[in-house]
Amino acid sequence: MIRVGVAGYAGRMGSAVVDAVTAADDMQVACGIDPFGSEQVFPTFKSIDEALANAEFDVLVDFTQPDVVAGNVEKALSAGKDCVVGTTGLSNDVLEGLAGKAAGDACLFYAPNFTTGAVLMMQFAKAAAPFFPEAEVIEFHHARKKDAPSGTAVRTAQMIAQSRGFESEAPGKETEIEGCEGARGTLVDGVPVHSVRSMGFVATQEVIFGSMGQTLTIKHDSWDRTSYMPGVLLGIRSVKERSGLIVGLEQFML
Repeated sequence: MIRVGVAGYAGRMGSAVVDAVTAADDMQVACGIDPFGSEQVFPTFKSIDEALANAEFDVLVDFTQPDVVAGNVEKALSAGKDCVVGTTGLSNDVLEGLAGKAAGDACLFYAPNFTTGAVLMMQFAKAAAPFFPEAEVIEFHHARKKDAPSGTAVRTAQMIAQSRGFESEAPGKETEIEGCEGARGTLVDGVPVHSVRSMGFVATQEVIFGSMGQTLTIKHDSWDRTSYMPGVLLGIRSVKERSGLIVGLEQFML
């Protein structure tokens, strides 16, 4: 039985993780960590320090906030706990630094997106990138999302850039008119990325490729947070067999 600590259990994603872990036959919620949480059927704590001192768990799942996730993960890894992180906003340098503080064979698994469809979308984009001179990423999320662009969009742009080996010649920021700076989005490794925030969305992303006389659009929609849970459970089950830093759900899928 895998014992799971859930950081951010009172949030929307955290509560979905609690439900998914509870329903799984091979794992259980050992504790919840959230300064804004209420009493539950499992032990709850306000901080990672309290949880490490008073609860036994094998894996920490973190869906908290960009300003607290690094502290949670550093302390858990230093205590030898495997970590599954879905909180976005962590750079590769930060992730590598955190993984370097892991005790023993502890694993840090970070996924920009836990939905299997989004992972496949990124793989399809990677495959298409060398054949199209232009590519842009547009991501749509709910209005309460804390970071922009999304971790999925950043990861997608990075994969496109690495795969195609050339820079786009499409007009960029030099074409933005005065007072309308930002119209061409932000550049991630040379790939324009645009973020939309609006009520009505959960998570949607489009990757638009263009070449002479044609376009290719790869789109993924997530309408409910339960779509993330198979990927989260796969991560929880997989980290015990790995160590160090693992980035991307595709590492366990493909």
